[in-house]
Amino acid sequence: MTNLADAHTRQPSLSGRRAIITGGTTGIGRAIAVLLAGYGVKIFTCGRDPDHLRDALERIREVGEGDGMACDLARPDDLSRFFVAADAYLGGPDIAIINAAIPADALAETSEETTRYQIATDFTACLASAQAAAARMKAGSDIVLIGSMSAVSRKGGSSIYVAAKSGVQGFAASFRKELAEDDIKVGLIEPGLTGADFQYPQIGPEEQARLIEEEAMLRAEDIAVAVHFMLTQPRRTAVSLMQVEPRRKRS
Repeated sequence: MTNLADAHTRQPSLSGRRAIITGGTTGIGRAIAVLLAGYGVKIFTCGRDPDHLRDALERIREVGEGDGMACDLARPDDLSRFFVAADAYLGGPDIAIINAAIPADALAETSEETTRYQIATDFTACLASAQAAAARMKAGSDIVLIGSMSAVSRKGGSSIYVAAKSGVQGFAASFRKELAEDDIKVGLIEPGLTGADFQYPQIGPEEQARLIEEEAMLRAEDIAVAVHFMLTQPRRTAVSLMQVEPRRKRS
């Protein structure tokens, strides 16, 4: 029999770990929550829509253990309430998936009020959530930020979103260095075009199904698998950045 003892590296188990997942009720966040719950991770998540929250928790509980709350992390009081509730349920996280985001528009076509809200959701709440999570973590913990390939492509028409995700990209690199000696790993995953209600109304469900079939769009589950890979590496190994794109360009 072939001896493969030296062909693999040790993958730590996720069973028994405790994760907060922001924006975990739809799309990429929901896919991450379901996958991690299936590996024995206890989940506490949030989303802005109570109906989406109920649906996500039903699915999470089919495969594992989880709870959550409806809140808007752009509001500082809601962000604080989320972490207090997560503490009560989890007893302190050792995984944080910072994922919550909304589509954001071209700056020249957006009101100041809307601009401030989009920045508060896509950038400020991301940093504040990472800060709150890190303050609760001990050695051996992981923070995974979900960014976007928009930080690389920088296309027109979504300059507010590009600014936010470019900021997250720079933040992740610096924050990683700040926490490295505390044995808290920080990783960034930047998805390309991914099927989710995040894409509505520009790309509807039928169009998304077509693009996924043509391998020009990712499924949310593809990003969840990337998160799983990042979390199951030895502590000596920091997978700092993963860029996950569709193999083909959208037609």
